[in-house]
Amino acid sequence: MSVPDERRTHRGLTVAGLVLALAMAALEATVVATAMPTVTGDLGGIEYYAWVTNAYLITSAISVPIFGKLADLHGRKPVLLAGIAIFLLGSAASGAAQSMPALIAFRAIQGLGAGAMQPMPVTIIGDIFGIEERSKLQGYIGAAWGFFGLVGPIIGGVIVENVSWRWVFYMNLPFGVAAAALVATALHERVERKTRRLDLAGALLLAGFVTSLLIASSGVHKSGAFILATPLLLVAFVFVERRAEEPLLPLSLFARRVMALSSAIGAVIGGAMIALLTYVPLFIQGVLGGTPTQAGSSITPMLVSWPIASTLSGRILPRVGFRALVRFGMGCTAAAAVALPLVADQGPLALRVVTGLFGIGMGCANTALVISVQTSVRWEQRGVATASTMFFRTMGGAVAVGVMGGVIVASLRKDPTLPSDAASRALSREGMSALGPDVVQRIAGLLDAGLGTVFWMIAVLGVLAFVGALFFPDVPMETKVVEPAPTPASPVH
Repeated sequence: MSVPDERRTHRGLTVAGLVLALAMAALEATVVATAMPTVTGDLGGIEYYAWVTNAYLITSAISVPIFGKLADLHGRKPVLLAGIAIFLLGSAASGAAQSMPALIAFRAIQGLGAGAMQPMPVTIIGDIFGIEERSKLQGYIGAAWGFFGLVGPIIGGVIVENVSWRWVFYMNLPFGVAAAALVATALHERVERKTRRLDLAGALLLAGFVTSLLIASSGVHKSGAFILATPLLLVAFVFVERRAEEPLLPLSLFARRVMALSSAIGAVIGGAMIALLTYVPLFIQGVLGGTPTQAGSSITPMLVSWPIASTLSGRILPRVGFRALVRFGMGCTAAAAVALPLVADQGPLALRVVTGLFGIGMGCANTALVISVQTSVRWEQRGVATASTMFFRTMGGAVAVGVMGGVIVASLRKDPTLPSDAASRALSREGMSALGPDVVQRIAGLLDAGLGTVFWMIAVLGVLAFVGALFFPDVPMETKVVEPAPTPASPVH
């Protein structure tokens, strides 16, 4: 068992390193979404638009539970450092990409690294802080996420318009180096040396299931092979996990109501959230004719209101409990999701209000969901439990973005008279001037129709998440399985 050594760990510097690691994820979520219309205009291939996001989500979804299990077996620190290194490699390669297929491949490498970077900071905070400190720190972490999310679209828009979209990937490099240096020097763990085996069969089956599910749901492969393979791979995965000595996703965890509902809610609201981040900027540029900076600023309110709500919810969590915050938060996201298709045509200001309300809901609910899961399991299960909730949220996002991307591509194909690359070219100023106003207007109309359907799909996801929150259990603030019994070799947390 790996136990944080607080006698040598510098908690302040460790948290600083974790914040920087999460900063890269925050920048990734907003800057790439802001840059994507311009990237598509430069590299072409609007039919691949969703897959630049989806490649990242697929590999991160697959690797999150794997890294979570590795962290429980071998410690959090080496897993996080490996994830940062892989993420930086993918970032540098993405910035140098010369085609959309290459960019998709390099984004997949980024996603592998993100699979470690997403759950590890939250897990480490759960290790080295008690529940009251943890709830406050989750708020501060949310505030840091919001700060970098706020500057991300602004800086990203300026970079895209004045330098090159490639630097939205290169800007990850200094953050990653600093984060790795702080974690490497400040965090110390003692690892109990035992012979352990990773569930490789489960990992391979999970990878196959996730890939098959996302290809089937996106409609990029016209045969029914992946539709048939998806349930078969799921059954095989469950069969293997029930018999594995060290299962990748311990199925017994999901017998707990809090785990089952947290995972289900996370999958649904994750789909709504990633779709919002991906397609609202496309609507601003492709339909409303806005600039990259305006596209980025449309989702900035979500990344401001999220940390504010997260900070406040972290402070009141010990008094009101988990269930009240989950229900209130999901109520706000449902209201925002339903409002999205109703007010989208009113312009960027209306969209900013919607994304701001969505962020309030996510800030309130996310802190409560994560900590409720962590308090319901033992230390040696915390890594995989935290990773599991993030796995389902990422999966929800990947499936939603893939399906919705298919809706948009189908809408664009309704006008066979348009050149095959017209929609891609319409997303850049140079391409727009070459196409002519009539063609640009027709493309905007097709995008408007496709995105209108997408926004209603987001509304449905928001309502479903709220319905799930109504059944969320009343989880006690403390449980008997939060920490192992202290021994002379294990410092009291």
